[in-house]
Amino acid sequence: MLRTVSIICLIAISVGAYSQTDAEIFKKIYQTSLANGKSYDWLNHLSNQIGSRLSGSLGAERAVTYTKEELDKLGLDKVWLQPVMVPKWVRGAKEYAYIETVPGKTNTINICALGGSVPTPSLGLKAKVVEVSSFEALKALGKEKIAGNIVFFNRPMQPDLINTFEAYSGAVNQRSQGAFEASKYGAIGVIVRSLTLRMDDFPHTGNITYNDLPIDKRIPAAAISTNDAEVLSTMLRLDSNIKLYFKLNCKQLSDVQSYNVIGEITGSQFPNEYMVVGGHLDSWDLGDGSHDDGAGVVQSMEVLRLLKTLGIKPKRSIRVVLFMNEENGVRGGIKYADEAKQNNENHVFALESDSGGFTPRGFNFECNEANFNQVLSWQSLFKPYLIHFFEKGHTGTDIGPLKSSTPVLAGLVPDSQRYFDYHHASNDTFDAINKRELEIGAATMTALVYMFDKYGVK
Repeated sequence: MLRTVSIICLIAISVGAYSQTDAEIFKKIYQTSLANGKSYDWLNHLSNQIGSRLSGSLGAERAVTYTKEELDKLGLDKVWLQPVMVPKWVRGAKEYAYIETVPGKTNTINICALGGSVPTPSLGLKAKVVEVSSFEALKALGKEKIAGNIVFFNRPMQPDLINTFEAYSGAVNQRSQGAFEASKYGAIGVIVRSLTLRMDDFPHTGNITYNDLPIDKRIPAAAISTNDAEVLSTMLRLDSNIKLYFKLNCKQLSDVQSYNVIGEITGSQFPNEYMVVGGHLDSWDLGDGSHDDGAGVVQSMEVLRLLKTLGIKPKRSIRVVLFMNEENGVRGGIKYADEAKQNNENHVFALESDSGGFTPRGFNFECNEANFNQVLSWQSLFKPYLIHFFEKGHTGTDIGPLKSSTPVLAGLVPDSQRYFDYHHASNDTFDAINKRELEIGAATMTALVYMFDKYGVK
């Protein structure tokens, strides 16, 4: 009898915290996504037929209609729109800028307005340029050297960091807070080096905040391409008296109503336990938002389609949530979490894809040790698909508001080396998407959802 028990224990240890059938389910999930997937076709339409989807735009409105229609076709138990008020910022006519060495001698450069920026005066701005690499350097120069000039923030993303999101985090404050900080010292405008590790001519936009600064004290802010940032920096070293001209035509309008798009498969055993998988439906307006975050949207939709196609009936209610307004407000994520709290909904798990449609490497988790150890026990299931990265870390902006009430948050982690080549730029277009990488990502998300639904949270 003792020998029999020992053999059973050994088998249990060798298999891990899952059954042999899980490996078979994984194989079916990946095969179906790769051979009969819908994510690539959905993204093709979202990117090429609808295009950019900035909150409050016609593109965002059309994206809501399209994705709801596609979710309706899947035969889910529920599909609905969740109203949310969102900001409406418009770029206006294309921006224009040049460097002036002497009157009449100019060098045109590539810029774009940063999201939320106020416009320049109708005739544009022209002034001397003060280059800085940090807020500390800005403070050291003070009003005496800053007032009446344009501040040029030129701190590159740190190139020797393997994790490009870490490099982004180390540079992003000059974009998000630069205009606010420079205005303290009397600057009349801000130019920020684009947040990309690549040297190119594409300026990268992104949201800024003026905090509580009165409207009449706000200064215009634009991104400059990395190539032109190098040009400007070099010219300033040769002659600190050169001037920069730029013109922005953007405008902040009144908030408008938009929607989160939600679909649900109701759980067979625990219908009041909710699992969320999602991405953000809005995008910036320069490209068509294929990587940021059209990929996450269609991968999340594909999770529910794969479960339906394979006849997997989840124990818990699984929702796909296509969040509106991640890029310049996170109002969709906040709205979803607020209504979940008001309705006393028990959310046990949330997964977000918002790091591009590249080859998946694994997941970040925000959870306790018991749940993290459970995930680690599943690693050998993912290993045949070259999914090895299971770490604790940031999971997603839109599911962030659920953190206080949800035991497990997860974020898909694709290979990040190329992501910031496209992030917030005009080259974030469908031709930058690899079909196979996108589909493997969708399958990987489905596999994780399947495991947490089957085995629950700790």
